[in-house]
Amino acid sequence: MTEAFQFKQFTIRHDRCAMKVGTDGVLLGAWANVKGKRRILDIGTGSGLIALMLAQRTDAMITGIEIDPASAAQAQENVAASPWADRLQIVATDIAGYTSYQAFDLIVSNPPFFNEMLLPPDAARSQARHTQALTFEALLFHVGRLLSPEGSFCAILPATALTHFSSAAAAQALFVVHTTFVHTTMQKAPKRVLVELRKEVCPIVEDSFVLTGSDGRRSRAYEDLTKDYYVR
Repeated sequence: MTEAFQFKQFTIRHDRCAMKVGTDGVLLGAWANVKGKRRILDIGTGSGLIALMLAQRTDAMITGIEIDPASAAQAQENVAASPWADRLQIVATDIAGYTSYQAFDLIVSNPPFFNEMLLPPDAARSQARHTQALTFEALLFHVGRLLSPEGSFCAILPATALTHFSSAAAAQALFVVHTTFVHTTMQKAPKRVLVELRKEVCPIVEDSFVLTGSDGRRSRAYEDLTKDYYVR
């Protein structure tokens, strides 16, 4: 695993982070609806990847919160080295202890999952990737208290978790308005789903795309979604 990942307009160093740069984070950072968003919160920012991707796409003020001290420190270094250090901040805390005097009109998270699998041996990675520490119910409670009335929450999940996630969201008066199912190849069932929630009931937009074409290379849809980020 390389210690740095070079994007077109910024660099992510992630050697001290529990979770490395991966497809899930890139998908969420490129997919999230940022139109008209002025205040953005990234819950579990890790290396700062998604926060920096959103900074590239917007003029918003962005806060990333991260419970793991080493990851938070490296995220701050990545932010400081970026072109947008004046409007991004990293806060080393957990979501339960975080308060804000203003609500956010976009919240994003690549939340922990794999709660039915064996815990990995590394404690930091376990904390980052498992719902032992933060359930969907707890996450969505805090999203509900921090999100503005007209705001959106965007997340990426295992496709099999969508029903559980949607039910937990509805209990907090958060409703699915957009889902994009992500297939690794055309022949396989979706592995991930990108989800947008709002505080009002709206017609649900459902779509999907494939990551890899028949030639084994990135699909046109994936290329188009990430073209402003990946160095070709």
